[in-house]
Amino acid sequence: MNKTFTIFGGTGDLTFRKLMPAQYNITASNAPEKDFRIVIIGRRDYTTEKYCELIKDWVKKFARMPYDEDTFNHFCQRITYFKMDFSNLEEYTRLAKFYAEENLTEYIFYFAVAPRFFAVIAHGLRSVENADKGKVILEKPFGENLEAAKKLNEQLEAFFPAENIYRIDHYLGKEMVRNIQTIRFTNPIFANLWNSQYIESVQISAFEDLGIGSRGNYYDTSGALKDMVQNHLFQILSIVAMEWPEQFSTQAMHDAQLRVLKSLRKVEDIRDNMVLGQYKGYRQEKNVALDSNTETYAALRLFIDNERWWNTPFYIRTGKKLKCREMEIAIVFRQTFIAAPQNILIIKIQPNEGVHLQFNVKKPGDTDEITQAKMNFIQNSSYINKINTPEAYERLIMACIRGERSWFSQWDQIEISWEFVEHLKDLYHWNKLPIFSYEPGSDGPAEAENLLKRFGHSWIF
Repeated sequence: MNKTFTIFGGTGDLTFRKLMPAQYNITASNAPEKDFRIVIIGRRDYTTEKYCELIKDWVKKFARMPYDEDTFNHFCQRITYFKMDFSNLEEYTRLAKFYAEENLTEYIFYFAVAPRFFAVIAHGLRSVENADKGKVILEKPFGENLEAAKKLNEQLEAFFPAENIYRIDHYLGKEMVRNIQTIRFTNPIFANLWNSQYIESVQISAFEDLGIGSRGNYYDTSGALKDMVQNHLFQILSIVAMEWPEQFSTQAMHDAQLRVLKSLRKVEDIRDNMVLGQYKGYRQEKNVALDSNTETYAALRLFIDNERWWNTPFYIRTGKKLKCREMEIAIVFRQTFIAAPQNILIIKIQPNEGVHLQFNVKKPGDTDEITQAKMNFIQNSSYINKINTPEAYERLIMACIRGERSWFSQWDQIEISWEFVEHLKDLYHWNKLPIFSYEPGSDGPAEAENLLKRFGHSWIF
C-alpha cells in the first residue's frame, strides 16, 4: 500500500473515541477504503505495539462493528506509530524520510489538533515530497473568529489546493441529517408543502445534558454561538431550507446551501431575535474565568429572505447541561382552521434517529371531535440498521478518500456564517443584554421560551 492516512494528534481524545473506532469499522466491513496505511503522529514514547494495545479498549467501546480479535490484529497491521513533535519544523525531515522508505506517496492528513497548529503542520509538510498534492481534513473550530479564520484559510490554501481541503463537520455525517433531503424531496406530501404558505415555523434544537467537562480552556473563549450555531446548526439550517438542486452534485449542493446562508436576514433588533444563557455552576468549572460571561446556551429567531421562506421564522436553540441529550428538527405546519391542531414533522437526529409525524383524525365514536394520531419511524431501533449504518466519522473519512466533498463545510459558507454570528454577538454586547442564568437539568433560561411566546409560538420539544 502506497497510500497513507496520517493523524496529527494521534494520542488525543478525538482519535481514541472517534477516528480509530471509525478506521476499525472500515477494516471490519472490508471497505475499499481499508487500503490505507494509518500513520499516528504523537509526542509520547510509544511503540506501534504499545499504541495498538492502548486503543483496544476504545475500539471495543466505541466501534460500530462487533469486536473480533483477528479483525483487530489485521487492523493493527495498517497502523504505524511515529513519534515526533509536530510543532518542531526540523522533525519533518524524519517524517519525509519515513514516507520515502515505506514507499508512501499518496497522502491524507488529518489535523486532530487545535487550529493554532494547522499552519505549523502545513509549513512542516513542505519537507514531504508531493505532500501539497495530498488531502487535508480539518477539525472545527475553523479559526477563533472571522479574522483568524480568514488568515488560517489563506495559510492553508498557500500549500494545499482549495479543493483538497476538507473541513469536517461530523453532524453532516449523521444518518438523519443525510436523510433530510430524501424525506423532503422524494415525498410529495412534504415536497409540495415545503414553503412559507404551509409551514408556520421551523425549529432546530440541539440539547446536551453534560457540561463542558475538561474543555474549559477552549469553551470559555468560544461559547455556544461559535461552538454549535456558527457551524453545525447553520449547516443543518441550510440543508433544511435549500432549493431543490438541479442535480445532487457537490457543486450544486454547495451552491444551494450557500444561497440560503446569503439570504439570512440581517438582524436589527437583537432583543426580539436572540437570548443567551449560562448554566449555574459554569464559572466553577475547571479553566473557566470566575467572572466569565461566556454563553452556554443560545436561542435565535432568524428569517430567510427569499420567495420560499418569506417571513417564516427559523428558531434555533442549543445549550449545555440541559434536561437531556437530544437533537431534532421540527417542521410546524400551519393550521387549516382554529380547532385543528397543527401537523408537525419531527426529524430526530440523536441519540434516537427517526421520523415522527403528528396529524389529525376524528376521535373514535359518535363525535366530531378532532384528535391527533402519531406515527414513528425509529431508524436505530434495529440491530441490522445499526450494523449497516456507518458512524458519522467513518462515513466522512470514506467520503474524503473517495473525493466526495458534498458533506463537508466549504470556506465561503464558513465565512458567511462567521460574519453573521459575529454581528449577532456585537449587537448583543452593544445593547448590554444580560447572559441569563438557568438551572442545570432544565430547558434553559425562561427568557428563551418568552422569545417565542411574544410571537405566538412555543417550542415543540
